Amino acid sequence: MNWISNYVRPKINSLFSKHDTPDNLWTKCPECNTMLFHRELADNLNVCTNCDHHMHITPRARFSALFDGGVFSEIKVPEPIEDPLKFRDQKRYPERMKAAQRSTGEKEAMLVAEGEMGRTPIVAAAQDFSFMAGSMGMYVGNAFIAGVERAIALKRPFVMFSAAGGARMQEGILSLMQMPRTTVAVEMLKEAGLPYIVVLTHPTTGGVTASYAMLGDVQIAEPNALICFAGPRVIEQTIREKLPEGFQRAEYLLDHGMLDRVTHRSQMKSELVTILRMLGQMTPAVAGDLPAPTPEVKPLEAAKAPEGAKPKTTPAKDAQK
Repeated sequence: MNWISNYVRPKINSLFSKHDTPDNLWTKCPECNTMLFHRELADNLNVCTNCDHHMHITPRARFSALFDGGVFSEIKVPEPIEDPLKFRDQKRYPERMKAAQRSTGEKEAMLVAEGEMGRTPIVAAAQDFSFMAGSMGMYVGNAFIAGVERAIALKRPFVMFSAAGGARMQEGILSLMQMPRTTVAVEMLKEAGLPYIVVLTHPTTGGVTASYAMLGDVQIAEPNALICFAGPRVIEQTIREKLPEGFQRAEYLLDHGMLDRVTHRSQMKSELVTILRMLGQMTPAVAGDLPAPTPEVKPLEAAKAPEGAKPKTTPAKDAQK
């Protein structure tokens, strides 16, 4: 009986058992709990097709949709000192960094690239919230400055997509020093007369909000993005009062003069192209290329007859003669 229970029955069950569906094929929308197929979600730029909630999108996926043809070149970033404070909490800082690099496939929390957007040459930077909450450390500061210096060298506008939980506590005061460093870099852009556009995505908080994220010539945000220094829960606990509906969200900040635009992710590229070409006093963007004109095909009857050949006559023409 043990032989049947331990060998024969499991063997039969394995032949008829259904294979499990991989977990990464479906994503649940955090706003409306709708299950979204991964290809449909990616084609919609990680925006829920049911409630229009803007979900997290990686910098590479954003740049693939932003730059013409998805073609862009990464800008080299100077390497900072590794674990300068020898910080350790439940794990050592280098171990947390390696875990974040494995889960995201990225080296750090910011990606800087150059390319063309609607035939408008730009330099762009984007933060990855999935990499240690997009926290601002020395590498992020170096990446921002490297992007600004490249934009100045090429005389191109600089576009920043922010998404961060604030400064990186594992780097302490060295992380906080990135706030004045990036602020000076923004001043360098202004002295060079180059546009600096900031797109605030969900969430943008802490020291990032207190520095380069709120210094743009034009401030744009994605719908319902949380934008603040201290979060609403911290403020409620401090002042012991209930906050207004939608407090610190993009639409609330737009109504109170903190933002210039709230733009849907699907319309972000055309919006940026229009603004940058206006600021750069350029001609309007080309919406699309017309196909090349095809040569006119001559009718067979009008083809050139060989020399010495008599023109053909029809019976009707002979009768008229």
